[in-house]
Amino acid sequence: MADPAPHPSRGQPPGQHGVALTEPDFIGAPATADEQAEALEAGRLLFAGEARFFYAAQRIDQLPEPDLPEIAFAGRSNVGKSSLINALTGHKALARASSEPGRTKQLNFFALADRMTLVDMPGYGYAKAAKEVKEDWQGLMFDFLRGRPTLRRVVLLLDARIEIKQNDLDAMKLLNRAAVIFQLVLTKCDVPKPPKLAAKLVEIQDLAKRHAAAYPVVLATSSGTGAGIPELRASLAELAL
Repeated sequence: MADPAPHPSRGQPPGQHGVALTEPDFIGAPATADEQAEALEAGRLLFAGEARFFYAAQRIDQLPEPDLPEIAFAGRSNVGKSSLINALTGHKALARASSEPGRTKQLNFFALADRMTLVDMPGYGYAKAAKEVKEDWQGLMFDFLRGRPTLRRVVLLLDARIEIKQNDLDAMKLLNRAAVIFQLVLTKCDVPKPPKLAAKLVEIQDLAKRHAAAYPVVLATSSGTGAGIPELRASLAELAL
């Protein structure tokens, strides 16, 4: 396994490494520079551990027995879920994108360092997906979200290059209904120009504030450059055993 990307040097605020800050401070982050550095190191160590695929389920009655804390990754087809999971774990091909976006219906489970389980959820919103596929996604996802006792957070990915889609908003409503904490994370943030990215971050932060189940920290990431990856690791490591 490739060694995860280096974390920022000690004392460097997370906001200087590609992460969106909520004013006036990084809400939910450790209060001091030393605490921030400790959180980043804890995240690095967790995601440097062994990561392996161990289960796939296409129906709610096929789910593995609840065990470790689970973090689920959701988002539109082609938002970069597989790339983000691979960047977090330092693998090049741990999670693999479907050759037919929008058609994969299964939940893929990955064990991380025997301390956490990562769940790759099927993408939604693919225009050419059959109606029954879209309906299956909503049904399977809602059943999983509301009934999984070990689910600690859903990382809901949004593409920084494009506008928020209705199905993104629908996914947030579904998460609110299921009473599951979700964290909004922007992907592909190396593509937009800085002014456009800054405006997008403000938009997403405002969106998070309007949803009761939304985690207050919005992160901007790039799987290509590694921006924001250490901060997301740190955020998720707080939920590990």
